[in-house]
Amino acid sequence: MPEPATIPCLIIDDEPPAREILRRYVEEVPTLQLAGECSNAIQAISFLQRQQVELLFLDIRMPQLDGISFLKTLKHPPKVILTTAYSEYALEGYELDVVDYLVKPIRFDRFLKAVNKACATGIVRELAAVAAPVAERKDSFVYFRADRKMVKVMLNDILYIESMKDYVKIMTTQGQLITKQSITSVEAMLSGDQFVRTHRSYIVAVSKIRSYTNELIEMDTAEIPIGKLYRNGVLKVLS
Repeated sequence: MPEPATIPCLIIDDEPPAREILRRYVEEVPTLQLAGECSNAIQAISFLQRQQVELLFLDIRMPQLDGISFLKTLKHPPKVILTTAYSEYALEGYELDVVDYLVKPIRFDRFLKAVNKACATGIVRELAAVAAPVAERKDSFVYFRADRKMVKVMLNDILYIESMKDYVKIMTTQGQLITKQSITSVEAMLSGDQFVRTHRSYIVAVSKIRSYTNELIEMDTAEIPIGKLYRNGVLKVLS
């Protein structure tokens, strides 16, 4: 499989806090590349005349020209994920063949689901594999952005993942990898029986666990704590 490219996307929203949240979410997903931000549809029209993007995060209620009307002006629109605080526009949005409809405040897991849906509709070949939960096979892998490139990591090589504020450390049998990403977004990529979240700061590969108690997981190279809020889920997976 060739290494994936990134999906250029554009955020269109008149509210700075809303743009900031979407910007942060885009930065969490390795397959997305933020091409730009616009505070209204008029700016977006000008932007799209200069630069091509493959995905729009489009607010509906904006001054001068609302998102729905803007979308109707585009002859060959890119894929569109609508973002709005008003759910009554959902039907009209789907009639325009939008990928998904996100109601504010937008949760990251819901955002990620919409991005995966965009990938599944053919937005870019095989990129869904990077942000979507991966199949549990020995040759399965994910890509992480590190050192200004996308680095392939085999799932079977991962020992554990540790949160480091705005970064995560992926410990593997080949060494460690540091990437600017939240542990929650990594957890979404690795969902399944192969990995278990043991703590707000740790995800562990189940097959690499040597022994455990109610408070601690022992591995060959590390001891990982089990947080109280995660204990029941961990013990359910391991029992």
